[in-house]
Amino acid sequence: MKDDQYPPLPPMTVGPAGKCPRCGQGSIFKSFLKLKDRCDVCGLDLTFADAADGPAFFVMLAASVPVLGIVLWLVLGVGLSYWLTALIAVPLVIVFAILPLRPVKGWLVASQYFHKAQEGKLDNQE
Repeated sequence: MKDDQYPPLPPMTVGPAGKCPRCGQGSIFKSFLKLKDRCDVCGLDLTFADAADGPAFFVMLAASVPVLGIVLWLVLGVGLSYWLTALIAVPLVIVFAILPLRPVKGWLVASQYFHKAQEGKLDNQE
């Protein structure tokens, strides 16, 4: 089927859910962060998608400030010991830095499809 037979789906609806950016039905993930080669429902070739380090960068950028703020407050403000602070910080890192990786990667893949992103090319003028 051609792409024009499917209505355009907003990346913020299909991406974080891990759904196909073309049909909105099939899953794009075969494991936590590994993408399938193609959609099981519409057959969209997903090899175009290259989110690279984008998900890790965006999640790290958003997660580092609150986690660091909480850890500093626990150590400097409350006076908790370092080991107890570490016991609290590890679940915070898991919640704020690891769990959002999959929805952010799905959003970036859906955005690449929606905006027809592709590798940059130089125009050779002779």
